[in-house]
Amino acid sequence: MNTVPAPALDPLELGVSLHNGGVDVAVHAPLAERVDVCFFEGGHETAWSLLRSPQGIWHGHVPGIGEGAKYGFRAWGEWRPSDGLRHNPNKLLLDPYARGITGEIENRAEIYDYEWEEGQRFPRTMSTTDSAPFMARSVVLANQFSAASNRPRTPWDQTVIYEAHPKGVTKLAPKIPSELRGTYAGLAHPTAIAHLTQLGITAIELLPIQASFSEPRLLNEGRSNYWGYNTLSYFAPEPRYASPSARAQGAGAVLDEFTGMVHLLHEAGIEVILDVVYNHTCEGGFDGPTLSWRGLNNAGYYLLDDDGRHLDYTGCGNTLDMRHAYTVRMALDSLRYWANLGVDGFRFDLAVSLGRHNEHFTPYHALLAAAVTDPVLRDVKMIAEPWDLGPFGWRTGRFPAPFAEWNDRFRNSVRTFWLADAGAQASGRVGSPAQDMGNRLTGSADLFGHGEMPGGRTPLASVNYVTSHDGFTMLDLTAFNRKHNEANGENNRDGSDHNLSWNHGLEGLVMSDDMSWPILPVRRRSMRNLMGTLLLSAGVPMITAGDEIGRTQGGNNNAYNQDNETSWVNWDLEPWQERLLLTVSHLLKLRRENAALRPVTFASGRPRAGDTLPDLSWYAATGELKPDHAWHNPHERCFQMLRSGYPDGRDALIVLNSALNPVNVTLPEGRGRNYTQVWDSEWDHLENVFDTFSPGEEYQSEGLSMQVFLTI
Repeated sequence: MNTVPAPALDPLELGVSLHNGGVDVAVHAPLAERVDVCFFEGGHETAWSLLRSPQGIWHGHVPGIGEGAKYGFRAWGEWRPSDGLRHNPNKLLLDPYARGITGEIENRAEIYDYEWEEGQRFPRTMSTTDSAPFMARSVVLANQFSAASNRPRTPWDQTVIYEAHPKGVTKLAPKIPSELRGTYAGLAHPTAIAHLTQLGITAIELLPIQASFSEPRLLNEGRSNYWGYNTLSYFAPEPRYASPSARAQGAGAVLDEFTGMVHLLHEAGIEVILDVVYNHTCEGGFDGPTLSWRGLNNAGYYLLDDDGRHLDYTGCGNTLDMRHAYTVRMALDSLRYWANLGVDGFRFDLAVSLGRHNEHFTPYHALLAAAVTDPVLRDVKMIAEPWDLGPFGWRTGRFPAPFAEWNDRFRNSVRTFWLADAGAQASGRVGSPAQDMGNRLTGSADLFGHGEMPGGRTPLASVNYVTSHDGFTMLDLTAFNRKHNEANGENNRDGSDHNLSWNHGLEGLVMSDDMSWPILPVRRRSMRNLMGTLLLSAGVPMITAGDEIGRTQGGNNNAYNQDNETSWVNWDLEPWQERLLLTVSHLLKLRRENAALRPVTFASGRPRAGDTLPDLSWYAATGELKPDHAWHNPHERCFQMLRSGYPDGRDALIVLNSALNPVNVTLPEGRGRNYTQVWDSEWDHLENVFDTFSPGEEYQSEGLSMQVFLTI
């Protein structure tokens, strides 16, 4: 053991950074009595004892340490688990601020800081075995502080999000070199970029790329947490998503591959949004492994009850304590770090946990306020998943501007309108009234408006989605009434039972493209209805990777541990999938070229200044204005929505018919201009010549279909 000869240049700058022929080290462990930084070379460990600052930061300058050095910490202090004190110098701890991670963690008894005793349900006896031989290492990397200069900076009203797993979206892509499939470099390959740009995507939202560690239960079963919502480091990219050559070169090359991916996506006009998990860590509950935070400051990083047990508002064993200044600082420092590497935005997993003062959520929480006002972060996109599993955990619409939010009410309303209600009608029952669907089509003012503008937010606060990584794919919504999660190893108990899906009369996929199967045309029209509603509603649309080509997970609605063909996108397309891809591209082109299909304010139902047509009008199938009471009639399942394109665009008319039978629709008068039909979900093949209709002319809307018209 060595004594650090000099303090760090800045003892408050957490992490390890190169400086003056060595490294400055700083780690927050306010209740520890001693902290060593340990460097590893070959099989040899060299420890340096750090100095303590009044703020509880242990720091020092270690000479002769360069880029690529591997290190960790050991912390001495009280062992009193019932009071939340879990110091154990026998456990090597990763640096919470490490920008590189190398090596694998072995799920063995040595990585736990306690020894189980017969009949005990809570850790009592401190483990004396060394965890270092079975632990990963933090890695010293060169300082990187330059933000990307080629950010696309896409406005929210033009943003189209593509949610994708960093591995799964390219793992089976045949036109990408095999060594790049499933990697950061694969995402930036010209083939992947061409697909996104031709589709019309402006932002790719990646499931967690921060380094993660799977739950011990899964590892014991020979599985892994494929989604990655089990963070091991908030600053280091996951090495498994780097190409073999980058991994062989070390943590610095892994980071370079990630930043290279960001740069190339930016060059193509595509923003990069990261799904981040600041609500819990991979250390799990009180009986989980000790890998980093628990051994440094268990009672500061985590919410604990009076007996030292972890409060679990996340369903993952622990909840980070966002009342604690240094926990908030860690999250903000991490966000700034990724933003400075060029990342354009963040989607916050279980974001209600980030705004809790213990049990109670507040939109004025320090972390939320700082995230939207910080000089580095105020310029990036912020998206909240507005719920968690704690008390009063559903908070959709309650986050502070300029946060956008995942709109689960949009998801449920669209599925109900097109699928669950259709299934009810097919069984001789009555569906639900369409009133909620009207709210979702127009931006969910009931959730995000909070009063007439400018007093509230805008439709752009709503990130609309019908599917996400969590749940059925869009194809599976039309093919399964029940989840089929047997492969997950939990006896089909996991995953949601509230899918609002409809199998159209046959459970499971039809493994044929033979259109003589009467069920296929209807299922595919239902998919087009879902996609059309998603892309043409007010708000910011999010497509789940593979839905544009009809991807299936075989009815698995919780494929979190399926790192295989169940979750990977299959790019070997049948003709119907290629046609669906063209349809989605066409819909996005309509949205992109017509401002009436992507409004930036909530509609008032009145003409804007200088216009004669209301900004939004609702019509019955008869072409007459739809009376308010009709929204409550579950039998009125066909209606029309007319949006004004004033002053520079075309008016947009959308017809929705969720009845099983065809309906004769009279097109409304509008401003007296003729309409061109530009899309019909009945079209399996896109039309090359569009028909023209006069106001008052009758049009037949097929059962379970939608149409789009633009004025000439």
